[in-house]
Amino acid sequence: MDIKKRFGATVKQVRIRVGISQEELALRIEADQAYVSRLEAGNMNVTLETIEQIADALEVKVRSLL
Repeated sequence: MDIKKRFGATVKQVRIRVGISQEELALRIEADQAYVSRLEAGNMNVTLETIEQIADALEVKVRSLL
């Protein structure tokens, strides 16, 4: 599995564990739900800044997403 797919799967797993929807995560990172869907599917090449935003939105450490 490539790194984008692994990262997306981890984000999805953490998001579900935290108990928020894709739409809520999208609101928290100021993106749209389709972006989060593509990210979780492993179709996005995200920046370090975006990874940090996602970690903050999910209230986890960056390393837990990597």
